[in-house]
Amino acid sequence: TPEHQGHNHSFYNGTAWYVHECTIDLDANVRRVVLFFLYLLIFVAGLLENLLVLWVNWRRRHSANGVLFCILNVCLSDTMVIIVFFLCRVTNLIYTLNFYSSSFFLALMTLERYLSLTKPGFPALFPTVGRRRWWLCAGVWLLSLFLTLLENVHVNLMEWDEPGCYMWPEQNYLDWYATIVFLNLIFQFLFPSAVIITCNVLIARAVRAAPDVQDPRDVWLVHVYSLVFVLCWLPYHLVSVVLIIDDLIDFIHSCNALHFLYFSHEIVLVLSLFHCVANPILYNFLTKSFRYNLINTVVTYINTEGNAAQLEAGARPNGGDASTSQSDVGS
Repeated sequence: TPEHQGHNHSFYNGTAWYVHECTIDLDANVRRVVLFFLYLLIFVAGLLENLLVLWVNWRRRHSANGVLFCILNVCLSDTMVIIVFFLCRVTNLIYTLNFYSSSFFLALMTLERYLSLTKPGFPALFPTVGRRRWWLCAGVWLLSLFLTLLENVHVNLMEWDEPGCYMWPEQNYLDWYATIVFLNLIFQFLFPSAVIITCNVLIARAVRAAPDVQDPRDVWLVHVYSLVFVLCWLPYHLVSVVLIIDDLIDFIHSCNALHFLYFSHEIVLVLSLFHCVANPILYNFLTKSFRYNLINTVVTYINTEGNAAQLEAGARPNGGDASTSQSDVGS
């Protein structure tokens, strides 16, 4: 029809133009199997890592410095998105909330680490005394929730070839979706990555110049923080921006390019979830203080369980005699 002639999905002899021009064949079944195992890996590894970090660090939440306070919030955010990834509107709400909040807290944590290292006299972003840390924490979560609701209000369960969770407003879909894509790019990636990369570069310079630093890993690990953040999120944003540009500008990409982009969109989305696995390793398991606290927490837990078992055994009839006789035999 004439009204379709200027649009990407115009028709040629009654058939969409991209059907005639596409020459590549990508196997969706292989992608489905690979993504299943990736989801499974992220779910198991991410859930175990983040719950372990929360368990070890939770007891220090009131006396901890601002960096650890941000780590707790990052782990809480990552745990939420892992647990509820199998629902529709709730899943999108929690995922998008994590999408923003995790990046915001990583940026604030990097800034806090930079200030504490290079400007010891500068007021902490998350001081241990007073309510400033809680107000700032609440502000970050509320900003994340506000940005999330802008997107989540139009998410619903729909059925095309198969049931799925889709963002589909009734009017002005293209304008709305373009706005969401660029909001995601600015608030979730460009702003946090600018803070993270800049502060990490300055931290690396300060660490390299410090006379008491002997291990070169202290320097390159700082750059790994920035690299992992970019590798997790840059592919997703690149694909999303290129796709929305194709919707805004007619015939800018070939059919093969579009087919590949749509095929890879879900793949880069899954790859972005690897931050749930990488963050606990980078910011916790690789630090000596966390490993020390992990060992102490496990030892304390084992001793507590052992004492509870002994008390329970002593409370049983003849429990005290049995314990004494075994002790005498052992001596």
